[in-house]
Amino acid sequence: MPLHRRIPKRGFHNVFRREYAAINVSQLNQFKSGSTVTPEELVRIGMIKKAVHGVKILAEGDLKATLIVRAHKFSAGAVKKIQAVGGTVEVIGGSRS
Repeated sequence: MPLHRRIPKRGFHNVFRREYAAINVSQLNQFKSGSTVTPEELVRIGMIKKAVHGVKILAEGDLKATLIVRAHKFSAGAVKKIQAVGGTVEVIGGSRS
């Protein structure tokens, strides 16, 4: 009997799953105030290895700089924190959430 029939198969593996690189709001403090944060910029400085299906900004920590943040997804708390310090949020190719 072939090996693939002898090994038990368990669980469900979604082949359509989308993986996002997660960045916390507090990690964006290393950018200068007024600068634009993009996925390409995050890869360039080494904060993420690569944006597999995109970048999601999470609300962990506090933001001190006024930034223009472009990402594929944002948590609701992250949007509030970025806008509270006068920054702007721009969604790249998709919806927020």
